[in-house]
Amino acid sequence: MEQSIPLTRDLVLIGGGHTHALLLRSWGMRPLPGVRVTLVNPGPTAAYSGMLPGFVAGHYTREELDLELVTLARFAGARLIFGAATGIDVAAREVQIEGRAPIAYDVCSVDIGITSDMFEMPGFAEHAVPAKPLGPFATRWASYLAGVETPRIAVIGGGVAGAELAMAMAHATRGRDARVRLIDRGQVLGSFAPQPRARLLAALRATGVEPVERADVAGITAEGVLLADRERIDADFVVGAAGARPHGWLAGSGLALRDGFITVGATLQSSDAAIFAVGDCAHLGHAPRPKAGVFAVRAAPILHHNLRAALGGGPMRRWRPQRDYLKLISLGGKLALAERNGRALSGPLLWRWKDWIDRRFMAKVAQLPQMSAEVPKDVAKGVRDAIGDAPMCGGCGAKVGRGTLGAALAALPHRRADVECRPGDDAAVLRIGGARQVITVDHLRAVTEDPEMMSRIAAVHALGDIWSMGAQPQAALATLILPRMSATLQARTLSEIMAAAESVFGAEGAEIVGGHTSMGAELTLGFTVTGLASDAPITLAGARPGDALVLTKPIGSGVILAAEMRGLAKGAWVEAALASMIQPQGAAARALAGAHAMTDVTGFGLAGHLSGLCAASGVGAELWPDAVPVLDGALTLAERGVRSTIYDDNRAGVPGLPEGPRADLLFDPQTCGGLLAAVADGPAAVAALRSAGFEAAEIGRIVAGPAQVTLI
Repeated sequence: MEQSIPLTRDLVLIGGGHTHALLLRSWGMRPLPGVRVTLVNPGPTAAYSGMLPGFVAGHYTREELDLELVTLARFAGARLIFGAATGIDVAAREVQIEGRAPIAYDVCSVDIGITSDMFEMPGFAEHAVPAKPLGPFATRWASYLAGVETPRIAVIGGGVAGAELAMAMAHATRGRDARVRLIDRGQVLGSFAPQPRARLLAALRATGVEPVERADVAGITAEGVLLADRERIDADFVVGAAGARPHGWLAGSGLALRDGFITVGATLQSSDAAIFAVGDCAHLGHAPRPKAGVFAVRAAPILHHNLRAALGGGPMRRWRPQRDYLKLISLGGKLALAERNGRALSGPLLWRWKDWIDRRFMAKVAQLPQMSAEVPKDVAKGVRDAIGDAPMCGGCGAKVGRGTLGAALAALPHRRADVECRPGDDAAVLRIGGARQVITVDHLRAVTEDPEMMSRIAAVHALGDIWSMGAQPQAALATLILPRMSATLQARTLSEIMAAAESVFGAEGAEIVGGHTSMGAELTLGFTVTGLASDAPITLAGARPGDALVLTKPIGSGVILAAEMRGLAKGAWVEAALASMIQPQGAAARALAGAHAMTDVTGFGLAGHLSGLCAASGVGAELWPDAVPVLDGALTLAERGVRSTIYDDNRAGVPGLPEGPRADLLFDPQTCGGLLAAVADGPAAVAALRSAGFEAAEIGRIVAGPAQVTLI
């Protein structure tokens, strides 16, 4: 029988720069079995520097500018951790990450770009924006451009980056009586040879950019830029395109540095052989070169080969970057200048060439090849129908349908009088003396490769049944299935999982008292949780005609997770969905303590869980689909026909409802979904929930009549 290859080594990639983006693509096409890959990045995207001036000028959209790291990570089989690295402990071989426990590595690669030292300038932090990191700058520029009538812009730093941005801004604001100044303490574009510099200065003048040379900046105010000679340059948008520096945390890494940048040799290894560095954060000690994207791109094949060698054995390759390279510089409009060896040409043909190069790079990391495994030619009848045309979802999207589960539970005997609740309720209620103990179990197939994130999701999900019954969480038992891995990786993974679970349960006053672990094909996490109810628990029964229906969280996690598995979801949608899923609901449950009936919306979707509440209470419900809050991207994906695995079973369980994208989301299985409560005063409940930080809404009402759901 074929055995899966166990995981034995951890490769951690810090930063989603150009080199790491290309590496992930190459890794997905040719992985090294036995290696667990982790990408650490502050967000789900990384802006491509080559297209930034074009974005600023209006030639590209924000979507065209951003590298989608979520899609790349999925393709490479890597876990993606949203967080900023704050340090490397080379002795412990751990990467420190803001907001979570350190993660261990066997081999690490750093590609974090550079930052700006302009924050040390008086007033810069309050009144200006650095050109790097690129993503935050792009966001600030788009917001400014949308709201300004008469732009007054100052760009500090007269190098090529500052000149490109100044010309792009002048082009984007043409026709608005704009004024754009490019400020430098020396000569603007002074590093260029006379012929290309003359052409660039002519391009600046043609776009209306005013060079301000030999001007020392003393500070930034709300009114503009203060110069050392006390002159003020009026500006309501100030950009810092000078003073690039390495990230400060590298100084404490213990690695050999040059001016704060990680010194690497021809194999891209640092002074610690287990740590590689590429891109602008690296100094090529064997062949010093300027900071340029061309070197980051061309280093990718060498990095891929040498990381495989470091993790699996074999000889490494040496890299010798070229001494000179062609510089293609945007000139604001759809014009570009090409410079090499002190000579330059410019014109629209060069812009089209640059545009082709940039789009080709983005297409390479966005249009990923299909690497799906084929079903064997000879299989039993029904296998192809059972597999379907899409991968099986994780989380609650992987649940068995409501009808199948209900039929299996219907025939179970009821033997004990001290067991108050029957199958169908969110949790069992046990009478122990004069007390009531609530007990439930939930088990999830992983929706993310990140064990810590998955642990938080599973813990919040399991607590949902306790919260929905108005009980106080008490204790938890963990049930964990880990992929096959070495003892070292088992210890690392369990440490991450249990630390995250403890933070969730501990915040609710509950304790983890034990559990069970085993190994299998993939990561699966579950918890059995108990809670104590001082009063009668809130059940599905008890809803009254006239009650308002209140939902504490937006829906749509199922369709977003299904889309992410297929490479169809934007990273920002995935990030927002995960943030919603791990939001605990203890405060929401306390705000809804007087609810007449309550449940948590999980695998059977909003319509399915509301239908169950109606059946238990003997009432009907009017649901207002347009009032139901929806996660960003969920409606767009529903309009495209993306569905979770269990969607068809969920819709079959509540027949008769209309179809359409918004209605279809009512059957979307939720992982860590919101609480759905029937309350006497809907507006008061919504106000209390929103003040506690929940995106709550009143979405319908309970009515007298048959136990059915009607859309209004």
